[in-house]
Amino acid sequence: MPRPVTLFTGQWADLPLSELAPLAKQMGFDGLELACWGDHFNVQQALADQSYLDAKRTLLASHGLKCFAISNHLVGQAVCDLIDERHQAILPQHVWGDGEPEGVRQRAAREMMDTARAAAKFGVAVVPGFTGSAIWHSLYAFPPTSQAYWQKGFDDFATRWLPILEVFDQVGVNFALEVHPTEIAFDIASAERALEAVKHHPRFGFNYDPSHLGYQGVDYVKFLYTFRERIYHAHLKDVWWGHGDGTVGVFGGHVSFGDHRRYWDFRSVGRGDIDFEAIIVALNDIGYQGPLSIEWEDSRMDRVHGATESAAFTRQLDFAPAARAFDAAFEKK
Repeated sequence: MPRPVTLFTGQWADLPLSELAPLAKQMGFDGLELACWGDHFNVQQALADQSYLDAKRTLLASHGLKCFAISNHLVGQAVCDLIDERHQAILPQHVWGDGEPEGVRQRAAREMMDTARAAAKFGVAVVPGFTGSAIWHSLYAFPPTSQAYWQKGFDDFATRWLPILEVFDQVGVNFALEVHPTEIAFDIASAERALEAVKHHPRFGFNYDPSHLGYQGVDYVKFLYTFRERIYHAHLKDVWWGHGDGTVGVFGGHVSFGDHRRYWDFRSVGRGDIDFEAIIVALNDIGYQGPLSIEWEDSRMDRVHGATESAAFTRQLDFAPAARAFDAAFEKK
């Protein structure tokens, strides 16, 4: 069977879920990946009040939708990050607190544990999200940066996330890191190192998103084959690269998304440089049958138009794997 096509609600959190749900159905989606911001999914309310979850289920069902994942990227980002004023804008007040960095990191860790518990209570088996990183700022390796320095960052990640992953294990939920710049894992090599750091914990895997790999020059199809047992969720998001005017490089030049000078930028699904047919083939090869979740980002396009065409593009492109060899009928009976 073709996989369900879902919408990640993170970029739509300005709309209440009561407005977004019917719109998502109208745009052609089978379900939602609910973000833990806006009013889409409140972790603490979900844990405290069963009627809150019942109302969410009823709302989604009334529009023919299901929830396939609960995502908490923003809080996860704060678990390992070097905290600064930017985090205040993305964190719930009870996680930010007084803003003291270590306190923020510890409260963020507890909130991620609670996210696992809330997801399980809602009947959802995967939480995509971010981890943050204590060493992202050292990416360029200057001042000269040793492997020992970077290893301390992976050790910090393991120290902070292993207790979180134990809670995920207790409640039967997987954590799916979206491999992404600013996270502990942002390409194949760093993803392998992150897995090693948490001793290949069974609840730690990946939210596959090719858009964050392509413009870096990472083989985004190879990623699927490399981590075939760890693909717990999949985003479909497009990107193009090599389209700027030569004034901005791959690091972004401190210009905003949508600036025409950018070397790379996110595009509506099917309008960038990602080879989605190769991705569908690889997803079939590795046996992934989870949702294809549209994370829609395109600074130059109306989002309703873009999400609608992205859902249609994905549905047309997706296909079930073969049930038998194509030449099986040639064999004599």
